[in-house]
Amino acid sequence: MLTSGNSSSHPVSFILLGIPGLENSQFWVAFPFCAMYIVALVGNITFLHVIRTDPTLHEPMYLFLAMLATTDLVLSTSTQPKMLAIFWFHNHEIEYHACLIQLFFIHVFSCVESGLLMVMALDRYVAICFPLHHSSILTPSVVGKLGASVMMRGLLWVSPFCLMVSRMHFCPNRIIPQSYCEHMAVLKLVCADTRVNRAYGLFAAFSVIGFDVIVISVSYVMILRTVLQLPSSEARLKAFGTCASHICVILAFYIPALFTFLTHRFGHHVPRVVHIMFAILYLLVPPVLNPIVYGVRTKQIRDRVIQGCCGKDPWVKA
Repeated sequence: MLTSGNSSSHPVSFILLGIPGLENSQFWVAFPFCAMYIVALVGNITFLHVIRTDPTLHEPMYLFLAMLATTDLVLSTSTQPKMLAIFWFHNHEIEYHACLIQLFFIHVFSCVESGLLMVMALDRYVAICFPLHHSSILTPSVVGKLGASVMMRGLLWVSPFCLMVSRMHFCPNRIIPQSYCEHMAVLKLVCADTRVNRAYGLFAAFSVIGFDVIVISVSYVMILRTVLQLPSSEARLKAFGTCASHICVILAFYIPALFTFLTHRFGHHVPRVVHIMFAILYLLVPPVLNPIVYGVRTKQIRDRVIQGCCGKDPWVKA
């Protein structure tokens, strides 16, 4: 059933299929996804609590990590509860406005996550290439402005195509062969010319990802050049170790993101189940991986977590 307005006609709700081709296995597939979601919640909330309660962690790197943890919580929570409801309780229906809200949050905070990875690369560049000026360049005020700029960019880039979709006429077909509402999947249900939406979606995606990847690449080229000039092999290893966690997180985010984006538009021969699994992992793996990688690699956070679990300083012998 369609609801009509002045400039749009849309269904009351959509039907999310989940993972087409794995209908008989979705109940069991949901268990590892649920476990990953729990790990993401516990890990990122712990991260935020440790950074908030320890004044020594109120530094640029940890403030950016707190922003990343918040973004990961929003990304995972915007999709996983509904996805688990589909897999376990066959609750496939999603109300029209709820679908648009989910679409908005997914794309805004994906853009924010990409921007945070970029500014974190800049933070590593300043810390390694200009260590004596790091605290004077990346002051708390500058860190706050960078975080606000990344958030504002996500809102400004994503809002237009969400507004365009909300004002379009939809076909009677309301089935989305996905586990969540995504821009291109929803756009395929529109009974109108969608070339402007598709062109703007391509522009927004390539401008965000392209700019961020270029800045990240240039930052790490400069870091590599500086590190290779260090006289001590121990210092070089320490510098590489500092960047290793960030590089792992960057790859875990961009590889499935680019695969999902390009498959939606050009990968017509890619099996749908492969595409949808990558689309799920793209929103779930980074929130799971980020607190684990940064928690293991960051001594201060690791020690605070151990201290909180054991009730004592992990480096003080009994």
